[in-house]
Amino acid sequence: MQDDASSELIERDPATGHPRPPRREFKARGSLVRRCPGCNLPALNCLCPYRVGAESTARVWLLTHPLEHHKPTNTGRLIRDVLPDTEVFTWYRTVPDERLLALLADSRYAPFVIFPDDQPDYAASVVGMDTVAAQKAHGRIPVFIILDGTWRQCRRIFRKSPYLDSLPVLPLATERLTRYRLRKPASAAHLCTAEVAAELLTQSGDVVAGEVLDDYFDVFNDSYAASRGFEKLETPTAAMRRLRSRQVDA
Repeated sequence: MQDDASSELIERDPATGHPRPPRREFKARGSLVRRCPGCNLPALNCLCPYRVGAESTARVWLLTHPLEHHKPTNTGRLIRDVLPDTEVFTWYRTVPDERLLALLADSRYAPFVIFPDDQPDYAASVVGMDTVAAQKAHGRIPVFIILDGTWRQCRRIFRKSPYLDSLPVLPLATERLTRYRLRKPASAAHLCTAEVAAELLTQSGDVVAGEVLDDYFDVFNDSYAASRGFEKLETPTAAMRRLRSRQVDA
């Protein structure tokens, strides 16, 4: 979900300010489906009735590839639905977001770039979850910077963003395999953006927030998959029931 400023940035080249060529009309599969204006899911299985907010000590900042904003299957937006303090920045190679740079310089925050520790050239920057706990103990707010895009796009963002070079790199250590059914991953070990965030929140101590996001992701995943087959989910899933229960308790 984008604000007006983000939308304007996508329509103009950030380096020159010149208008970009008009986007081609979206004619992919699903382009004619009637969608809910609130959650952007097919109205057949709207996600809105299951939206639940949560609080967390840690924050999530998404550095999102421009093309990812236009994909209805993007799961990064689920994080901001659950955690209202989530920040979303659009990544451009030549022009970093000034607001992101200002937040990175804010001493209240302890930012970590979430990325695998699979290359030796940044091995000295790799830390573990114990470092996150230590920053919490010193009164700083841990921030998980998640690169939001395809695996190839994320590698490009990581390598082509000098303002990230000085930050600690936190690889996600988990045995979890992806449950995401809307895109085919290169590997079952490649989690989607919402799954990564849920795991990080749980491992860093924000267990309830991680559980809520995980359930919200499952509802999104099941609802969208059913809508692709023009199937109405008549019986609530276990995740749906848990989220409804949290709404009542709130």
